[in-house]
Amino acid sequence: MKKLRLKELESRLQQVDGFEKPKLLLEQYPTRPHIAACMLYTIHNTYDDIENKVVADLGCGCGVLSIGSAMLGARMSKSFDTVIMNPPFGTKNNKGTDMTFLKTALEMARTAVYSLHKSSTREHIQKKAAEWKIKIDIIAELRYDLPASYKFHKKKSVSLLILAGLHSVLKSFVDQAQWLTPVIPATWEAEAGESLEPERWRLQ
Repeated sequence: MKKLRLKELESRLQQVDGFEKPKLLLEQYPTRPHIAACMLYTIHNTYDDIENKVVADLGCGCGVLSIGSAMLGARMSKSFDTVIMNPPFGTKNNKGTDMTFLKTALEMARTAVYSLHKSSTREHIQKKAAEWKIKIDIIAELRYDLPASYKFHKKKSVSLLILAGLHSVLKSFVDQAQWLTPVIPATWEAEAGESLEPERWRLQ
């Protein structure tokens, strides 16, 4: 299939409809097209975990990650190689929801889980991964520009998120030789080029 460039992927994802009436209790915030495109492009081109892989999108919301995965050649089946998700952050009377999503994803995935989380929870997620004996990489730190989505939002806000990559137990035995390669956290910027090689990312 034709290989999509980053800007082309983002342009296509901008056509995906958002929430008409988001529900606060469910923490229905859209995954912005730029974040979704950068996330999927990295998972596809750096880790080869989308094309011809079976991808689950937990907490799919408007489906931007599912649609983007399909554009990059994911296939369908009854079991999953890769789980990609932007779960509820557990901040609206549903504390721990994000970890429930994460644990479920790890039980479903045969290869890896890629998940977005608030950067302030980095240490907690790393602690949980250690408890579960799961390898975790913080792949990138990124800005999340949140438009005023609910009545109590007086203006748009900016948050820092991290993209975490967690390997299933199955993959941890296969790929442990690769763990020696350090992962460089980076910040994605709007003017990201055609590739997302670390040296081309703008570090903040």
